Amino acid sequence: MGKVTGFMEYERIEEGYKPVAERLKNYGEFVIGLTEEQAKTQGARCMDCGTPFCIHGCPVNNIIPDFNDLVYRDDWHRAIEVLHQTNNFPEFTGRICPAPCEAACTLNINSNPVGIKSIEHAIIDRAWAEGWVRPQPAAVKSGKKVAVVGSGPAGMAAAQQLARAGHDVTVFEKNARAGGLLRYGIPDFKLEKRHVERRVEQMQAEGVVFRTGVLVGAVPADSTITNEATETIAADRLLADFDAVLLAGGSEVSRDLPVPGRELDGVHYAMEFLPQQNKVVAGDKVAGQIRAAGKHVIVIGGGDTGSDCVGTSNRHGAASVTQFELLPMPPVQENKPLTWPYWPLKLRTSSSHEEGCERSFAIATKEFIAGKGKERQRVVGLKTVQLEWTAGKMTEIAGTEKTWKADLVLLAMGFVHPVAGVLDAFGVAKDARGNARAGTDAARGYRTSVDKVFAAGDMRRGQSLVVWAIREGRQAARAVDEYLMGTSLLPR
Repeated sequence: MGKVTGFMEYERIEEGYKPVAERLKNYGEFVIGLTEEQAKTQGARCMDCGTPFCIHGCPVNNIIPDFNDLVYRDDWHRAIEVLHQTNNFPEFTGRICPAPCEAACTLNINSNPVGIKSIEHAIIDRAWAEGWVRPQPAAVKSGKKVAVVGSGPAGMAAAQQLARAGHDVTVFEKNARAGGLLRYGIPDFKLEKRHVERRVEQMQAEGVVFRTGVLVGAVPADSTITNEATETIAADRLLADFDAVLLAGGSEVSRDLPVPGRELDGVHYAMEFLPQQNKVVAGDKVAGQIRAAGKHVIVIGGGDTGSDCVGTSNRHGAASVTQFELLPMPPVQENKPLTWPYWPLKLRTSSSHEEGCERSFAIATKEFIAGKGKERQRVVGLKTVQLEWTAGKMTEIAGTEKTWKADLVLLAMGFVHPVAGVLDAFGVAKDARGNARAGTDAARGYRTSVDKVFAAGDMRRGQSLVVWAIREGRQAARAVDEYLMGTSLLPR
C-alpha cells in the first residue's frame, strides 16, 4: 500500500484536454497526461483493498494495487514490469479503454475512484520514453507454425504471446496496414497510429511475420469495413501449411437501418466514414472521400463509434452535428449502491460531445427523405418519432413526429457478427449470433468445431472492448500453446 491515509488526503486528478478550438484543427491526440508527481499522488490514493475489486473489474486482470504502489514509491521500471505481466499493450488501453476497473474501485462507493487509467497511461508513456519496452524474442524455438488471421488487438496479443513461447507466427491482415480496428476504426485523435506501428515493429523483432493485403477465405461480401486485399489465400492452404490457426478478426458486419430511403446517397455506415479519414491522416489518397464539411450531420447510434463520428465530423467542419440514441437518456449519476462494483448505467459525455453536438434520446428514425430535381437521389433530411420505454419495451408516442435536415447520415448502431466468408471457408460452426462457436473454459480452450482451428476476440464473443480482445488473444495463445506442446507456461 502506498500512503495509508492517501485516500483521505488527496482528491482524484483528471487528465486534461487541449482547448476545443485548438484540437479541432488537427487529428492529433489532445489528452494531457498526468505529470509524474500527479501520478504518484493518484497512486497514493489506492487503499490496496483486501479484496481488490478493480482487478476483477479489469478484463485482463491488471495487478492494479501493485503498480499503483510502485508509482507512488517512484519505482516506474517495476511498475511497467507488473503492468506488462497482464497487458501486452497498455498504451492502447491507457488511451481508449472505458476503465471498468475504476467503476469497480472501492473508493467509487462513496467518492471518486483512483485514476487507474491515467496511471496506466503515465506508466507506459514513461516506459517508452525511457527505452524500457524492448523486443523479447524466444530463447528456444518450438519448430511449430501458427497462423493468426486478423491483426487487431486480439490477433496482435495472441501473436506476441505465441512468438514469445517459441512458435513461428504469421499474421494475415486483409488491409494494407496492420492494426485492425485500432488502425482503421479508432480516430487518430484518440489513438495516434504511431503507437500501433511501434508495437508491430517490436513484434517483428520478436519474430512475428505480418502479411498485409492478404485475404483468408472468400471475398467478404457482407463486410461493411474496408478491404484492401490484393491476394487471397484459401483456408485449406493455411490448414496444410500451419500447425494451428487462430481466427482473430473483428465483428465487421454493421447493423443496418432498413427504413424507406436507406439507399439514398449520403447515408453511410460509420465504418465507411471513419476508416477513410484514418487513411487520409496516414497519407493515403482516398477517392471520393465522405466529407462532413459544411453539412448537417446526423449520427444514428449513441455509443463510442457514434461519438467518433461526431468528433471526426466536427474536424471536417460540419455545419451541425446531431446524435440519436434509441434508448432513453440515462441518469447523470448512477445508483452506486445498486450497481457497484459493476459497470454503471449513467450519462456519459465524451470529449467529442463537448466539441459540439446535439443529442436526442428515445428517438427512432422512420424514413430518409430524398431531395428534389437533381438531388432526388440524395438524402436531405429524415423523419423521426419519439419513443416511450416501459418494462423494456418501446412504443411510439403519437404526435411526436419530426423532420430533421440532414445532408449526411452515419449509421453507428454497432456490429452484428463477423463476416461469414472467413468462418465458412474453414467450416467453423457458429453460434446463434453468427460468431465462431468456441468455449473459453479449460476443456474447450478457444477451440472451434474444426481441428487445430481456434477463435478469439470479436470473432468469437461478438462486438466488444479492445481490452476484452487483448484478454481473449492472450488466453487463446495459451490454449494454442497447450494444443501444440501438451503444456504451456503462458499466463491464462
